[in-house]
Amino acid sequence: MEQQQEGLFQKIIAHAKEYGFVFPSSEIYDGLQAVYDYGQNGVELKNNIKQAWWKTMTQLHDNIVGIDAAIFMHPNTWVASGHVASFNDPMIDNKDSKKRYRVDHLLEGKADQLVAEGKQAEADTLLRKMNDLLNANDFDALRELIINEKIACPISGTVNWTEIRQFNLMFSTQMGAVAQDADTVYLRPETAQGIFVNFLNVQKTGRMKIPFGIAQIGKAFRNEVVARQFIFRMREFEQMEMQFFVRPGTEMEWYNFWKETRMKWHRAIGIPAEKLKFHDHEKLAHYANAALDIEFEFPFGFKEVEGIHSRTDFDLGNHQELSKKKQQYYDNEVNKNYVPYVVETSIGADRTFLMVLCNAYTEEIGKDAEGNEKIRTFLKLHPALAPIKAAIFPLVKKDGLPEIAQKIYNDLKLDFKVFYEEKDAIGKRYTRQDLIGTPFCIAVDHQTLQDETVTIRHRDTTEQERVKISELRNIIEKEVSLKRIFEAIV
Repeated sequence: MEQQQEGLFQKIIAHAKEYGFVFPSSEIYDGLQAVYDYGQNGVELKNNIKQAWWKTMTQLHDNIVGIDAAIFMHPNTWVASGHVASFNDPMIDNKDSKKRYRVDHLLEGKADQLVAEGKQAEADTLLRKMNDLLNANDFDALRELIINEKIACPISGTVNWTEIRQFNLMFSTQMGAVAQDADTVYLRPETAQGIFVNFLNVQKTGRMKIPFGIAQIGKAFRNEVVARQFIFRMREFEQMEMQFFVRPGTEMEWYNFWKETRMKWHRAIGIPAEKLKFHDHEKLAHYANAALDIEFEFPFGFKEVEGIHSRTDFDLGNHQELSKKKQQYYDNEVNKNYVPYVVETSIGADRTFLMVLCNAYTEEIGKDAEGNEKIRTFLKLHPALAPIKAAIFPLVKKDGLPEIAQKIYNDLKLDFKVFYEEKDAIGKRYTRQDLIGTPFCIAVDHQTLQDETVTIRHRDTTEQERVKISELRNIIEKEVSLKRIFEAIV
């Protein structure tokens, strides 16, 4: 079963490259580990996912607004947030391969192996031991655990491990015209702090009343020593975060609200309920008093896609202390000044992309015209997320059919991302659109000349129906609108 799932994941990775979704970055120079580029179809899918998240937050909720903060921030930002002192991961090196690994990744990999062997109880015990030792910062015992579990380096195959050491995951660079006079600044490891330092700017200019939220989509950077599983864990990635500011004492009420609300969103974009689950954190981050993950069942197991965290007043309180600028809100209802508490929803745009792609990848066994068994591969994407909404094909390149098809294309492209093609047999053209998840294919044939109808083919069922050209816009709009997602949430 594990080999089948690994085989499936490799198929998805190959599909992503072959059909213009994701490419290895700077591939002509043999690429850069854990850095990827989004291709022509990938960028459309990712943008549609981001738009679905953004509008859900800022359009459906009248007390949430958005910002776009800079990647570079004053270095003290990361002192106040705790990243300079605490954004470290225990790492271990293999003396033979000279490769470095995160300790938790090695132990989690062993746990995944135990689960695949049907040893769930042993896997749970191992993860409990790991979490206890991580919480206690007992690096000697963690190293012994790795050795006792016979966890070998994937490269050398040996268990010749060094001592465990801490490494900070932030990328640093210099800002200034002269190197020796330059200040060290960091590429942000999360987007949340850009929201926190703008809390009062937004609250005052927007006349926002607590509770209210600030949303942001942006790049973040972490120097992961071992990045893995395609775009699941990268050094440069994109986050979609919303910080919800609440009155102290109400944070658990809002934590539970956002927990359920965010799970609804995942189901609304087409993810089956049985492939999603909550996972409560055993080890809480330094800023949290409650935390959980929404996990999706990838081919390599259930893994985190989104985190819901009750951050208390840690961030605003620390920024107030270090900056000497008050980060307080006057609450008329209780006649009191206070530093608000925060409930965070933080979702990875790249992980969501991978979740959507893995869920959409479909292989169906059918029969060809001669009755022989064949596999049909297509992407069963939610129509609102699909890179291309409809493809328009003239049946043949003559008899005025291309001209009619081109007119339909020019009319529809004012409302939707559509595609026109007249090359190859129409069956091959259908197949190409199936492989990138286009929900509708529209064929212009000789009957169109007589009655102004076309054949519209539905991706998931391959069923075809005759419809009036004048009806196309409404048919497509009904299925591809973000309204379909919103209706499943509210």
